[in-house]
Amino acid sequence: MSNQKKRNFQIEAFKHRVVVDPKYADKTWKILEHAIHEIYNHNASGLSFEELYRNAYNMVLHKFGEKLYEGLVATMTSHLKEISKSIEAAQGGLFLEELNRKWNDHNKALQMIRDILMYMDRTYIPSTHKTPVHELGLNQWRDYIIHSSKIQTRLLNTLLELVHKERTGEVINRGLMRNIIKMLMDLGSSVYQEDFEKPFLEVSAEFYKGESQKFIECCDCGEYLKKAERRLNEEMERVTHYLDAKSEAKITNVVEKAMIANHMLRLVHMENSGLVNMLLDDKYGDLGRMYNLFRRVPNGLSSIREVMTSHLRETGKQLVTDPERLKDPVEFVQRLLDEKDKYDNIISSAFNNDKTFQNALNSSFEYFINLNPRSPEFISLFVDDKLRKGLKGVSEEDVETILDKVMMLFRYLQEKDVFEKYYKQHLAKRLLSGKTVSDDAERSLIVKLKTECGYQFTSKLEGMFTDMKTSQDTMQEFYANHPELGDSRTLVVQVLTTGSWPTQPSITCNLPAEMSALCERFRSHYLGTHTGRRLSWQTNMGTADIKATFGKGQKHELNVSTYQMCVLMLFNNADRLSYKETEQATGIPASDLKRCLQSLACVKGKNVLRKEPMSKDIGEDDAFFVNDKFTSKFYKVKIGTVVAQKESEPEKQETRQRVEEDRKPQIEAAIVRIMKSRRVLDHNNIITEVTKQLQSRFLANPTEIKKRIESLIERDFLERDNVDRKLYRYLA
Repeated sequence: MSNQKKRNFQIEAFKHRVVVDPKYADKTWKILEHAIHEIYNHNASGLSFEELYRNAYNMVLHKFGEKLYEGLVATMTSHLKEISKSIEAAQGGLFLEELNRKWNDHNKALQMIRDILMYMDRTYIPSTHKTPVHELGLNQWRDYIIHSSKIQTRLLNTLLELVHKERTGEVINRGLMRNIIKMLMDLGSSVYQEDFEKPFLEVSAEFYKGESQKFIECCDCGEYLKKAERRLNEEMERVTHYLDAKSEAKITNVVEKAMIANHMLRLVHMENSGLVNMLLDDKYGDLGRMYNLFRRVPNGLSSIREVMTSHLRETGKQLVTDPERLKDPVEFVQRLLDEKDKYDNIISSAFNNDKTFQNALNSSFEYFINLNPRSPEFISLFVDDKLRKGLKGVSEEDVETILDKVMMLFRYLQEKDVFEKYYKQHLAKRLLSGKTVSDDAERSLIVKLKTECGYQFTSKLEGMFTDMKTSQDTMQEFYANHPELGDSRTLVVQVLTTGSWPTQPSITCNLPAEMSALCERFRSHYLGTHTGRRLSWQTNMGTADIKATFGKGQKHELNVSTYQMCVLMLFNNADRLSYKETEQATGIPASDLKRCLQSLACVKGKNVLRKEPMSKDIGEDDAFFVNDKFTSKFYKVKIGTVVAQKESEPEKQETRQRVEEDRKPQIEAAIVRIMKSRRVLDHNNIITEVTKQLQSRFLANPTEIKKRIESLIERDFLERDNVDRKLYRYLA
């Protein structure tokens, strides 16, 4: 096919000449002109459209297209001038109705005329680049009707007046408005924009400027926001009913600027009803409204966020530094959790779970939680309280929820290693005294800590659980090998691995003879089955159950500490003991002995001993007797139970010192890791990198980092550059 020669076909004119009647064009045009008049006068039913089409066709065919086109323009113009007078004459509310009716008539007429002149529309008009019939009709309507000097201003004023009436609560004919606006849009976007939209937006801006000023003076913040929201919704509804969809963004922008952007700061800081009051009073509806309105304007959300952050930091600071609130660590942490819950609810229900608000909340909590150096200790005490007694009868889901909340606070801590120190101490006390509510809850929290901080953080905590399990097996083995001790297990020993437990070197007290013999048998058994190990008794950490008979033969079982047991057993052989005799006989350190005697003699309801002279404090000249009058409605009486209590000042200093010591090797390890990979690095970059590496455990002090660098230089791990003294090199 492609190889064949292409043929060009050409249509040639008739060979013989066609003679046309000289008056043909005039006669035919008269027929067509009459038809156009009839169409405009609503008398089109008697016309033969087929004949009219043929006449128009022939005129174009015989080269009278221009006459036909010019005639159409002239005829249409004369009709539109008449229509214009009719519309101008309409009074009051009839003006728009007349305009709408005439517009509909013009459109119908235009359709019929276009059908008759279809051939001209398709052939003559494109070849001469003239305006098509329908478009011509619209342009004529625009020029002679809409842009008529007597109609243009009147139309605009009428439309704006109707919009104003609707804004002030009157009911208007929305259908008529829609038709008129649609007419302006059909005449071209520029007609709609110039003749209506532009002035409409200007008038709206003025209207809302005045209204917002009036509202801001007489309304509180919540009321004002409701009015602004209602106005915004009204404008959007107006667009859907009778304005161009493209106008929505423009008119809402006008409302937003006048009612929100221009009064933003005043609304946020409004006295007695602004953002802070909404936050204090949990006004979720008003907060949600403020969020949705402010997000529509530039810098709207940032202004809410800044005020919320500032308020939160201020209240948080008061919370963590108020001496009254620091008296109860559990209550202190509970307040923090309540505050976090409150703001989480606000962000989820009012602020659309906005991530930027969540980040602001997190940074605020991190800021004020770390203002109190005791926060890590208090959070550990809160956990201790919950895992001792606070979770009894609570479902597994609720336990997980509480633990997740604790972990959330833990994440904010900069000194996570301090928390670890306290947590280890408290966990040890719970495990050794058998006071933990749930092993599952304990393990669940350790898993969460492990996920958050890695294996290294929890390895010792897991070791503590392992020791407890191993100790059970050891005791079973011990009693199995010593059947002569019988079924009653007088001695239960927990064998603790030194590195895993927070044990302090302590002086072993003098145990009662019967206990001492049993302990020696256990030592021989244990060392006989485990080679290369040493045992040292931690008598300060144990407990005991003693059966006691008082004055009138009343019997009780006393649950006491090992120290308390040593003191009470002395009274089997003595009626009266002085403080110094007790101290000499037991070998208990003075501070521990005083606390021990205080709990036995000075606590109401638990005073199994009497003291002379009677006072709350223990003196070195005091004497002690068995309290024969001791009574209790319980057979089992707990004395001196270990409770969640804050450290004394010396203990606090000691803990802090141990933490600082533990940090040194971690800082050094981080420096060596960094220098090993970078080889050469300046001082400031080392500080930055080390801080970054260790921030998951604690906030490294730059002074301490510098000391560790010096220490590594002395030990030939690093060296200073000979030229630039701030530059360090790694020595392999």
